[in-house]
Amino acid sequence: MAILLATTQAPGGAKPQFPPFNSETFASQVFWFAITFVLLYLLMSRVALPRVGAIVSARADRIAGDLADAQKTKDETDAAIAGYEKKLADARANAQSIAAQTRDKLMAEADDRRKSVEAKLTERLHDAEKTIAQTKTAAMANVKSIATDAASAIVERLIGNKPDAGAVNDAVEKSLKG
Repeated sequence: MAILLATTQAPGGAKPQFPPFNSETFASQVFWFAITFVLLYLLMSRVALPRVGAIVSARADRIAGDLADAQKTKDETDAAIAGYEKKLADARANAQSIAAQTRDKLMAEADDRRKSVEAKLTERLHDAEKTIAQTKTAAMANVKSIATDAASAIVERLIGNKPDAGAVNDAVEKSLKG
């Protein structure tokens, strides 16, 4: 069985020269290189590059449009946020105004109730003072009679005879006054 090996060696055992460096084919290679280069250049400049330029231009226009839409949306959002913040500030001011009005109203009601309670208490105090004065007068009258009876009993016990009621009464009055 024979195996064939692909080699780059020439039949004499020497390696052939690299084709671009081969002086026999150099002129034709330069000629075909120039023709291929010109054709490739024309093909690229007339067909491929305009298409790529159109695509790049379309993408740039699309990006610019998207950026404009984004800016417009951002401006609308900023306006909506500003409107929201203004309404929020107005609502806070309104709430503070309502709270102040309610506080003033409640303070006035509390003040009226306080004055009413004070008036009732003052009236009760005057009534209590009158009652105390009456009770004191009644008690003082009772004290005088009790003191007279007690003084009369003490004197009777000390001397053995019942003293004169007028004298005892005068002595008790002098004692209460002084």
